[in-house]
Amino acid sequence: MNVLLLGSGGREHALAWKIAASPLLTKLYAAPGNPGIGGEAELVKLDITDHAAVVAFCREKKIDLVVVGPEGPLVAGIADDLRAENIRVFGPSKAAARLEGSKGFTKDLCARYNIPTAAYGRFGDLASAKAYVEKTGAPIVIKADGLAAGKGVTVAMTMDEARAALASCFDGSFGAAGAEVVVEEFMTGEEASFFCLCDGTTALPFGTAQDHKRVGDGDVGPNTGGMGAYSPAPVMTPDMIERTMREIIEPTMRGMAELGAPFAGILFAGLMITESGPKLIEYNTRFGDPECQVLVMRLRDDLLVLLNAATDGQLAHMSVRWRDEAALTVVMAARGYPGTPEKGSVIRGVEDAAGEGVQIFHAGTAINGGALVANGGRVLNVTASGATVGEAQARAYAALDRIDWPDGFCRRDIGWQAVAREQAG
Repeated sequence: MNVLLLGSGGREHALAWKIAASPLLTKLYAAPGNPGIGGEAELVKLDITDHAAVVAFCREKKIDLVVVGPEGPLVAGIADDLRAENIRVFGPSKAAARLEGSKGFTKDLCARYNIPTAAYGRFGDLASAKAYVEKTGAPIVIKADGLAAGKGVTVAMTMDEARAALASCFDGSFGAAGAEVVVEEFMTGEEASFFCLCDGTTALPFGTAQDHKRVGDGDVGPNTGGMGAYSPAPVMTPDMIERTMREIIEPTMRGMAELGAPFAGILFAGLMITESGPKLIEYNTRFGDPECQVLVMRLRDDLLVLLNAATDGQLAHMSVRWRDEAALTVVMAARGYPGTPEKGSVIRGVEDAAGEGVQIFHAGTAINGGALVANGGRVLNVTASGATVGEAQARAYAALDRIDWPDGFCRRDIGWQAVAREQAG
C-alpha cells in the first residue's frame, strides 16, 4: 500500500514509526513531516490546507490510504474532499469532526443523548457569559468554543481568573475560536484519556492514557498541548472502560449517526473519573499528542491493518492486542513555551539517547546548516516502555538526560500519580 500521512508533530512521527513497520506498506509519504519523520517516510512539500493539491498528489502517487494526523484539516473537511474523489482516508467527515471543532456542539449532543458531562452554558457575548459566571461562582471552567491548539481552556479557581479568561476569549486572543464560549461547572476527580477506533457503526476500544497538561511540576502553571503522558491509565479499570463505552461512547456513536454524521476515525474522549463514574470533559477527533506516542509503544498489532479496517467499516471483525508493558513519554519543550517559544537552538545527542525500549519522537524540529534545531514549542518526545510506569519513567528520564539541549526544558514528574500507586502497592 502507498500511504500519505498528513502532519508534522510528535503524534505524526509516532504514527509514521508504527505504520512503517507494517508488512502491508509499500511506500510511506508524509506532508510536511519533520526530520524525525523523514527517517520513516519520504517527506513531501505539500500544503495540507490546499485540499486540491493533496488530491492531486494522491492521484499522482497512487495513494491507497491517507492518514490525517492533526485536527485542523479534519475540521476543514479534508476527509470529505478526499472521499469525493474516491480516495480512501482515515479520519472523520467535517460534520463528524464538529465533536472537536465545536465544544458547544458536543455539549448539546451530550444534553440530547443523556451523556454524563459537566453542566454548562453557551454564550456569544461577554456580558451574558460574565453574568452566568458571576451567578455560578468559582472554581469554573472557561472554554473557547473552537480550535485553539489546546490553549483555549482555563480552569479558573478564582473569579478574577474567570473574568480574565472570558475577556481573552472575546477580545480575539483565540481568533474565531473564541467568538463563542462554553462555561462549565468545575468537576473533581481524576482525568483520563480513552480512545476508540470507529468505522461509523462500531467503536473498538483502543487504549487508555493519562497526560499532564500544566507546564510545571506538580501540575502548576498554564495549560499546554501536553507535557507528557503514560499508558495504560490505572484509573481506567475494566469496569470503568465498560461504563465509558455504555454511557458515553455508544450514545455518541448512535447520536452522530442519527444526525447524519456517522463517526469514522479515532474518537478520543477526555474523561473525568468522578465519584459517580465517568464524565466527558471533551472529545478530540484524532489521536492525542502526546498520548499517541505511548499508545504506539504498547500496540502489539499492525496499526495499518487496523486503520484499513476502520476505513472500510470492518471493525466489528477486529480486536486489539496490547503489550503488557507500560509506556511513558516526556515532552522536551523550547524555552518560552507555552507562550512564544525560542526557535533555532541546536539540539545534540538525540541519536545517543534512543536505545532498547526507548524511542525519540520529533515534534517541533528542523535541520539548519546540518544541525538539528528547535522549531516549535513542543520539540521532542522522549518515550520509553517498562514493566511498570515507574520503570518506563526511569528509562525515559535517563534517555532524556543524554540529550544536550541547554535551551530546552521538561517536567521531571511525568507519571507521578501512577508511580505513587505502584509504590503504595
